[in-house]
Amino acid sequence: MAHAAPGRPATGPWWSLEPVQRPAVSDGDPGADHPIDRFLAVARAAMGVKARPLAPRAALLRRVHLDLTGIPPTPAEQEAFLADDAPDAFEKVVDRLLADEQHAVRYARHWLDVLRYADADEQLAPSSGIHLWRDWVIRALHEDMPFDEFVQVQLTGRRSRERTRMSPTGHRSQREPRPGDLFALGFLARGAGADPQELAMNAVDTVASAFLGMTVACAKCHDHVYDPVKQSDYYAMKALFDPLVVRKVTLASAAELVAAGRAEAAAERARAPLQRKLDALVEPVRERLREERITMLPEDVRVLLRKPEGQRSAEEQKIADDYFPILRIDDDKIDEVLSETVRGEVRALRRKIEAAVREAGAGKGAGVALFHTVERDPDRARERRYVLTSADPARPDKAREVRPGWPFGTATAEFREGALEAFTDWLTAPANPLFARVAVNRMWQWHFGTGLHRSPSDMGRQASKPAHPELLDWLASEFVRSGFSQRHVHRCIVTSRAYRLASETGPGDEANAARDPENVTLWRHPVRRLDAETVWDALHAAAGLIDVQVGGPSFEPPGASKAAEGPPRRRRGAYMTRGFSTSREATPEFLRTFDAEDGREPCPMRTRTVTAPQALFLMNSREVEGAAAAMARLLRVECGGDAGGFDAGRAVELAFRRVLSRPPTATERAVARAQLEEERGGLEGMAAMLFNMDEFLYVP
Repeated sequence: MAHAAPGRPATGPWWSLEPVQRPAVSDGDPGADHPIDRFLAVARAAMGVKARPLAPRAALLRRVHLDLTGIPPTPAEQEAFLADDAPDAFEKVVDRLLADEQHAVRYARHWLDVLRYADADEQLAPSSGIHLWRDWVIRALHEDMPFDEFVQVQLTGRRSRERTRMSPTGHRSQREPRPGDLFALGFLARGAGADPQELAMNAVDTVASAFLGMTVACAKCHDHVYDPVKQSDYYAMKALFDPLVVRKVTLASAAELVAAGRAEAAAERARAPLQRKLDALVEPVRERLREERITMLPEDVRVLLRKPEGQRSAEEQKIADDYFPILRIDDDKIDEVLSETVRGEVRALRRKIEAAVREAGAGKGAGVALFHTVERDPDRARERRYVLTSADPARPDKAREVRPGWPFGTATAEFREGALEAFTDWLTAPANPLFARVAVNRMWQWHFGTGLHRSPSDMGRQASKPAHPELLDWLASEFVRSGFSQRHVHRCIVTSRAYRLASETGPGDEANAARDPENVTLWRHPVRRLDAETVWDALHAAAGLIDVQVGGPSFEPPGASKAAEGPPRRRRGAYMTRGFSTSREATPEFLRTFDAEDGREPCPMRTRTVTAPQALFLMNSREVEGAAAAMARLLRVECGGDAGGFDAGRAVELAFRRVLSRPPTATERAVARAQLEEERGGLEGMAAMLFNMDEFLYVP
């Protein structure tokens, strides 16, 4: 199939498909020595706006800590930075944070939103061991794996330079992948469903949006209305992934497998009697609702569906399977018709079943896991591929055969190492105009809240053009020059003056606000609400409860305790389970309250709402109460309470530094100290008050 050359669309030029040309750094502001500031100075001058001064050092330290690691600075880190008057004091902090493993945890969460990570999704097959893919992403980012290799390994399991090896006798063979890189293929396995073709379609949609910044899903049914992507292009790209099948890999020793088998048997013994009680209550209702739906279908279909499954022919079974989505009765539909008394009993039984299974599996060996990876099926690789009518796998258009390929590629691509490898080489090549642009635009968005191009997963014709195209191309070319080092780009962005500007407006900024109300020129740093995981991390870090262990299975947030010994330590929010199910809430309420996505679809940019449930969580939740109690105990110990010489002034100072990363103002200090001197037990109330300040919830 014929394609345009890289960087050249099939139907006229479009900026995102033009080759990246490294622009000359503008003179801009003669006083600015950072290329980013030079470009932005030109834009500000054109709009007649002036940049704000630099942010106060305490606010800047909190900003960069929350941004790069998601964890606020400790009082000791604050004191060290404020005492360091060297010209490169801030750069030293940036380098330390970028080298910290917690930076990788933070930015893995960003990438996993884009790559649609979920611990459970009933619509797709893989879930067991999926956290091992997440942990691979964290390790890759911590090692600053070049971004081209980061993508290559997730698509092929190998880096481009490590696919084959030559023996001393001249025999070329496939090289074994590096230890651990198997887990990168969780990205592809994540898209597998009941139909084998779902993996390929999900791969096309996610790869195109995540790494090409193009929405191609509409080309399943027709040529793209706006962008140069034909329907045949979509199915040619799908043909790259069609040979892939999911394979389960058991990751355990023999002893661990025995322990896992015992745990599974114990779980079944605990579950079975409860399940029988539940079935007695709900199955008659389920059958009645199903029969009501069957009666609305044609006569021949009714007869077929009422026939026992074992007596159906293969064709009849296929028809029955086609009607499954219509006849499926989910728990919420059953609950709607139950009486209030029975509904309460049913829900109680469901909770008991979940608790029994969870308790029985608690002793399972930590190393026991099933991981879903992908491999190529030679038989599927030899199958002919066609455009699908209406995207229906059962309706191939035999008159429109396709071969593996991709939009914007070359007509003479070399498939010597394999079609998918050839595509991955093209995708990650420095000459690909989309690859670097899309990646650096995402990184800019994660630092400023909005990308230089506002639609991070759609740089097609239907989207707007970038606000600062020369700056975007300079960053893309710098990314390529650095060997695709994400750490280099992050450092470049956060050491710019634009990143370090004050966020609040001041006297005389009325003209700035009138001329650039959307802050397109970044004359001030944008204020952003913390995302869900950072709210969780900042809360527990301030209370001294944060557990920064890296890797391991996801967890569900437990109920907090205010017992004398305090609540247990809390793992970082990036490890909190998320997913989708029609019968239960697979994503915890906390994540949903603060706008985290469940992983069903790629999430290029989270919404950031301000809602009453968020305020109620900070005011009334057991989690915040437990953190406030833990912080109160910590303050008593650190401020001499146990020795009888409690220092209320130091407690106030330390509380503000732990929660807001700054000392209190004179007024705040006086009010808080007076309250504490009247009643030492007010420490807990003061901590809760600080957690409820707007300042806690926003990046300064």
